Formats: sequence, structure tokens, C-alpha cells
Amino acid sequence: QMQLVESGGGLVQAGGSLRLSCAASKRTFGSYGMAWFRQASGKEREFVAAVSQSGGRTYYADSMKGRFTISRDNAKNTVYLQMNSLKPEDTANYYCAADRVVRRELSVVPTSYTYWGQGTQVTVSS
Repeated sequence: QMQLVESGGGLVQAGGSLRLSCAASKRTFGSYGMAWFRQASGKEREFVAAVSQSGGRTYYADSMKGRFTISRDNAKNTVYLQMNSLKPEDTANYYCAADRVVRRELSVVPTSYTYWGQGTQVTVSS
């Protein structure tokens, strides 16, 4: 079992930045692919970004490319999401998730991820 705890969400003006963190409880954190998803009120959960076990591979949803950066620090059991140039449409609850399967391609499908955090709310005002 792995616990994931997100932090760093909050209220920010459009054009601003936030850095989300997700701390994992397991010492085998480095063997898990990690991802961020988000879910806006009344909408389905949406893929944001993923990073491979070593951090060497990343993948982003098209609307996040160039604005968001996913990274990880395996020594700290933590994955990050740096969000820049935020827009009101980025408002959502952001979740981190862990995938215990080593995949050739990073998955964008929520069902690929075994463990989930409780989420952290990001609100972008116009």
C-alpha cells in the first residue's frame, strides 16, 4: 500500500504560478511511474502529465505543454508539478497517482494507476 499526499494548491490570479508537491509513503517510490490528473467540477478526470520511474521520460497533455513541468526527486519520495501561465480553465482538483507497472509508454489512462492521493484544489481567478 502507498499513501500519496498532495500539497501546494491554492488561489492564484491568471498568469501566475503554483508548484504542487506529492509526497509518497513507500520507500520503493522510485519503482513507480507517477502522474498528475485533474478534475474540474462537473467534469471527468483529465490527464495532466506523467513521469517515468527514473524521471528520464515525461509526457504532457497538449494543453499543458510549455506551461507545466513534471519532475520527481526519488531521494525525497516526491513528485512535483510546476504550473506557469495559469488560466481560469486550469481550475480543478489536482491528484497525483502512482503506476506500479513499468511501461514502454507512460499511461494517460486513470485506470493504469493503482494509488491516488486525495487531491489539492487549484483555483485560478481571471
